[in-house]
Amino acid sequence: MNNIEINNSLFEDIKHVDEEGNEYWNARELKNVLGYVQWRRFNDVINKSKDACKNSNYNVVNHFADIGKMVKTGNSIRRILDYKLTRYACYLIAQNGDSRKQVIALAQTYFAIQTRKQELIEKEYELLTEDEKRLYQRNLTKKGNYSLNQVAKNVGVKNFDKFHNAGYKGLYNGETANDIAKRKGLRYREDILDNMGSVELAANLFRITQTEETLKNKKIKGENNASKTHNKVGKIVRKAIKDAGGTMPEDLTTPDKSLKELGKK
Repeated sequence: MNNIEINNSLFEDIKHVDEEGNEYWNARELKNVLGYVQWRRFNDVINKSKDACKNSNYNVVNHFADIGKMVKTGNSIRRILDYKLTRYACYLIAQNGDSRKQVIALAQTYFAIQTRKQELIEKEYELLTEDEKRLYQRNLTKKGNYSLNQVAKNVGVKNFDKFHNAGYKGLYNGETANDIAKRKGLRYREDILDNMGSVELAANLFRITQTEETLKNKKIKGENNASKTHNKVGKIVRKAIKDAGGTMPEDLTTPDKSLKELGKK
C-alpha cells in the first residue's frame, strides 16, 4: 500500500454517517488527522473556508454546522467549539490549509475527487431506470453485508442467521428473513434482497452500514450484544422512515422479476 492509500484511509476512518445517510466529518477529528496541534490555528483555517463557502453562494450553515458542547474543566464549565463538516467543507479546509504539509496536499486531492465523484453519482443515478437502480443498490448491499460480516465476526458473532434476522426484525416490525420471503411469495432459499425495489434496498443498505458503524464505534463485544445492536439499528431506520413520511418496507411492492432473472436477461 502506498502513502496516498494509507493517508486516504485516515479520512475514511473518521468519516461518519448521520440518520439520513449523509456523510460528515467532525472538525476536531479532522484537525488531528491534518496535523494541527492548536485548535486556534485550525479554527483560523475554518473561518477562511467559511468565507470561501459564502463567496461561492453556498449556505455556510449547511456545510459548517456548529455542534459545540459544554465541558467541565476543573471548577468551571466552558464551551468547546466543533463543527459537523460536509465533504465540500472539508475540501475548502484542505484548500485553505498549509499546503507544505504532505497530508494537506493529499486531503486536497482526496476531497476534490470525492466531491466530484459524488456529484457524478447523484446525477447519473437519477438517469437510471428502476431496474438499473436496483442492480446498483444490490451491489452496494452485497459489499455492505460482506464488510458487516467481517466486523461481526471480529466481535464474536458465529450464528450469522440469528445476527442478520435481528436486523430484519428491527426494520420489518418483527419479520425474519423467512417471514419476508413468504410474504413476497418467493421460492425456497430465493434471496430476498434480489427481490426488492431500489427504495427497499436503500433502506436495508442504511441498516447494514449503520450497524457496522455502531459495532465499531461503540466497541460492541459478544454475539448477543451484536444482535441486539443490529435489531436496535433496524428499529431506528424504521422510525426514520416513518418520521419522514415514507412507506414502511413491508408495504413496498415486490418487483415482478428478481435481479437474478434480470441478470440472465
